[in-house]
Amino acid sequence: MSVFTRSRKSSVLGGLALAGATALVLAGCAGGGTGGETSEPATEERDLTMKIGTILPQTGSLSFLGPPEEAGVGLAVADVNEAAKGITFDDIVWGDSGDTDNKAYATTIQTLISEGVTAAIGAASSGVTKLFLDDAVAAGIITFSPANTSLDFTAWDDNGLYWRTAPADTLQGEVLGNLVAEDGRSNVAVIYQNDSYGTGLNEVFQEVFTGAGGTIVEEQSYNTGDTTFDAQISAILASNPEAIVLITFDEIYTIGPALLQAGYPAEDLYLVDGNLKQLGSDAKWPAGLSMEGAKGTTPAGPLEANEDFQTALNDWWVADGNEALTDYSYANESYDAVVLLALAALAANSTDAADVAAKLQEVSGGSGEGEKCTDFAACADIILEGGVADYDGYSGPITFDENGDPTEATIGIFQFGADNMNTRIG
Repeated sequence: MSVFTRSRKSSVLGGLALAGATALVLAGCAGGGTGGETSEPATEERDLTMKIGTILPQTGSLSFLGPPEEAGVGLAVADVNEAAKGITFDDIVWGDSGDTDNKAYATTIQTLISEGVTAAIGAASSGVTKLFLDDAVAAGIITFSPANTSLDFTAWDDNGLYWRTAPADTLQGEVLGNLVAEDGRSNVAVIYQNDSYGTGLNEVFQEVFTGAGGTIVEEQSYNTGDTTFDAQISAILASNPEAIVLITFDEIYTIGPALLQAGYPAEDLYLVDGNLKQLGSDAKWPAGLSMEGAKGTTPAGPLEANEDFQTALNDWWVADGNEALTDYSYANESYDAVVLLALAALAANSTDAADVAAKLQEVSGGSGEGEKCTDFAACADIILEGGVADYDGYSGPITFDENGDPTEATIGIFQFGADNMNTRIG
């Protein structure tokens, strides 16, 4: 196996941050150009086979993210294989990440390592990824998360083997802070999960919100696995906040109803990606409790959803014997992760993890002055004709920096209606 080492150092994401009624787009300085092409490019032959696996939440506090993420992976593999451009994926090694409580990840990561995968797609939870990432790095496989947002991964010592298509919480925290401020809230309370995800997102949110002139009147944390939140809820309500920000996972099923039943208005609640669920179709949400007016933020693709893509995702998912998708969170990012791996393998003419990792920044447009392309087949043709591809996917331009972080991403703003279903408003 060849060795690839990439420096891991913290960097400041550059660009223009816009928030409020529209989605935030943070654009990095690195952009795509047009790669040089000969008038009659010679097509290079490839005959590659790559094995990947998933370590996504089939169980645990983020299990609602599992179906759209797995659908994104499955559809991308099907599209790459159908394109027949010199790289084929073996059958996917599906695996459960669970959460930090049930620890399903511990078995899954060892299975993926023993199966000899080039890359593990996952986890969704930053806290879960932290618990297996060192094992994956030691085994020399790529960990490619479609949903990790913790700031800690930017400087992780990973030999260049960790990548993510989801933006770090710097972005979501900024959008959330500006959203709450621009909604005219001046006194806000926060309940947050005491882990790398919750503390990091809470820190950025508070910095932006207070910087806009707001005041945090109360903050309460809880630990993963806690099931009772009476003390936190009492303290929050006693502070009489104009709005409450909930940075949680499945704890929303307990904390949300308790706040509503105590008479707190739903329109004064703000959610995040870890709990922004379609509650109207969720049997775990108490009947009769309305979340109408509540808002939330989550990494998302373009403002106008690609209905053809969502139809294809759902068709693939249902054909595999599952019930229809009700949520598409991180499906875009999961699909793009697989496509980027395939393009990097083509560019490297190798399925060795280190070789593939060495080309991921290039094919994302983060280096190499590549030619823009928006689907696997078109990008593959550029590579096979001797050019450099710059893939812009369903999740956005991506454009990886040297730390494996996307420097161009979009955070969507969603709002709940009377049916307890959320729709995108920005």
